[in-house]
Amino acid sequence: MYEIDALRLLVTVAETGSFTHAASRLNYTQSAVSRRIATLEQQAGGPLFERLPRGVRLNPAGRALHRHAVEVLDRLARAQRELAVLHAGHGGLLHVGAFATANIQLLPTALRALQDARPDVEVVAIEGPTDTLMRRLTDGALDLAVVSDYPSGLPAADGVTTTELCEDELLVALPHEHRLAGAGTVRLRELRDEPWVQSTYGDRPTMLADACARAGFTPKKIIRIAEWTGKFGYVAAGLGVALVPSLAAWAVPDEVVLCRLDDPALRRTLHAALPATPLPAALELRDLLRVGVSSTPRHGEPRLQSECEAQGIDRQARAKIAKQRFCVTETTSW
Repeated sequence: MYEIDALRLLVTVAETGSFTHAASRLNYTQSAVSRRIATLEQQAGGPLFERLPRGVRLNPAGRALHRHAVEVLDRLARAQRELAVLHAGHGGLLHVGAFATANIQLLPTALRALQDARPDVEVVAIEGPTDTLMRRLTDGALDLAVVSDYPSGLPAADGVTTTELCEDELLVALPHEHRLAGAGTVRLRELRDEPWVQSTYGDRPTMLADACARAGFTPKKIIRIAEWTGKFGYVAAGLGVALVPSLAAWAVPDEVVLCRLDDPALRRTLHAALPATPLPAALELRDLLRVGVSSTPRHGEPRLQSECEAQGIDRQARAKIAKQRFCVTETTSW
């Protein structure tokens, strides 16, 4: 392994073009510079500099090592700056994760508020399912994650604490021409013959499986689609129906209708998850998420398909109403 001081010396000699000038800049003796460069060349397996009548210059091997040395020293310098900022209680990097539908509105709104209040905080965001996010928290790769207990419960993770943000209702997405699209509330059993578009089913307990069991049936077909755009596409094409969290109402296309289901247990809980020793910025973001949830407008019952049709509201306006009326909460990236 190359020592950091040796890499720094390599870069300095390359910049100055002279052992003598490098020694002066780093407060070394010229003989010390010569010895350390000789040791570095031995580690590298051969010469790194061409010796010239006046000074030195990098040879091809030296240029290759120099490129990596510059990158390493730059990374270390940035790490030092970030640590200094963190120890001072200001700014720095904040690694944040969330499942897909939390990235539609809830998390971006909180991050914008954090950016306005703390412009010195640089956010690095990733998206993933809850179990992956919890593992990343345990591994120290995340500072905060927005997670939920859907579809198979909230996984336990050593050293991770969770704060409940709110509950979120699960709705059913139907194609616009579906026979039940005009219903205010759909009985789940009425969908027993429908294919279900779902990323997870059968390999572990899920809320959908439990709800179908309570309704006295097992779905005849599961279409395994993970991404939201794909799920909405399948539903819009009339190929199946899907459970949709109310937070996703912001992204539902006009060809898809959301209806309530008659099972009150079809809800999940949204959490902010933090490591045992959270960063100040992570705590601030958690509080902003809680404020965002509590300040989300709630205008009573959301106006669904049947109400809109009764009042002559077109599909585009109906989508706006759904987006304004549904509780903004959510769960895993499913």
